[in-house]
Amino acid sequence: MGSITSDMITLPSGKTKKGLGGVLYPASVLCGLDKEVTLITNLAEELAPFVSRSIKNWSTLHLDGVLKVPGPGNRVNLFYPEKGERQEILDSVVPSLEPQRIINRLPDIDFLILLMISGLDITLENWDKIKEKAGCPIWMDIHSLALSPELGRLRKYVSLTLWPEWVQGVDYLQANRQEVASMLGYPEKDIHEKDLYSFGESVLKQGIKAVFITLGEQGILVCTSQGMKKMRPDDSDSVVDTTGCGDVFCGAAVSMLSEEKKVMEAVRFGLKLASRAAGNTGIQETFKMAQELKINRKRGFDEE
Repeated sequence: MGSITSDMITLPSGKTKKGLGGVLYPASVLCGLDKEVTLITNLAEELAPFVSRSIKNWSTLHLDGVLKVPGPGNRVNLFYPEKGERQEILDSVVPSLEPQRIINRLPDIDFLILLMISGLDITLENWDKIKEKAGCPIWMDIHSLALSPELGRLRKYVSLTLWPEWVQGVDYLQANRQEVASMLGYPEKDIHEKDLYSFGESVLKQGIKAVFITLGEQGILVCTSQGMKKMRPDDSDSVVDTTGCGDVFCGAAVSMLSEEKKVMEAVRFGLKLASRAAGNTGIQETFKMAQELKINRKRGFDEE
């Protein structure tokens, strides 16, 4: 669940490139690994032809949850500075998701993923309705929910005071360091690592099985009832584009959790694919990367 985006990316070098993103990133990983995926999104008519061409080889992707809507869709400008957080300007969005078409599919869903790609993907009221009916594990990525909702201007991190309501009933929660700061009420603050540990503890008390706090090049802080552990990714030979790496982590980790693998095993696999994705660019390359890894695993070996 979430939005498909048309991304205009400005890299630290000043070079620009355009591509599709959003929920297509985790979908590309899951489809590349031969997982059956139902995409639940509102797809803008102007983006539909480009999406169709991009996913034509994703044989395990089901589109019956896609609703075409008029307009330009989720169009985003992403700016990567040499240091610091990525900056974003959201030019346009699609309408938020209605719950019933998701609720109708819940009996056939083994694992539900919500990525708040725009932060406007679904309302809290409708998300509560879905969580109440879901009988499967739920993964939620806070993502842009922590950003100001304005269009056409640089988005800023804002205090996310309602985060307990958003994550209630969720099994697995993903957020980056700055999103955690927003949930703690300090959106402009560079919070200390001890604050991340305290946040993880507070979320676990709500019944969540695992919290994944992504830390960029430093890896990820994993918080479970068994303890907390910081795990570093594999080194990438060269970083081409980090867009979608958190979403790649999500897709890869969920693929393992859906097979009832342990959390730490899922995290290691997610970090491996995310670090490799940083050396590629775009959803097509991510799909191919996941396919190659799947083939290697079937042959009985996995590249280290």
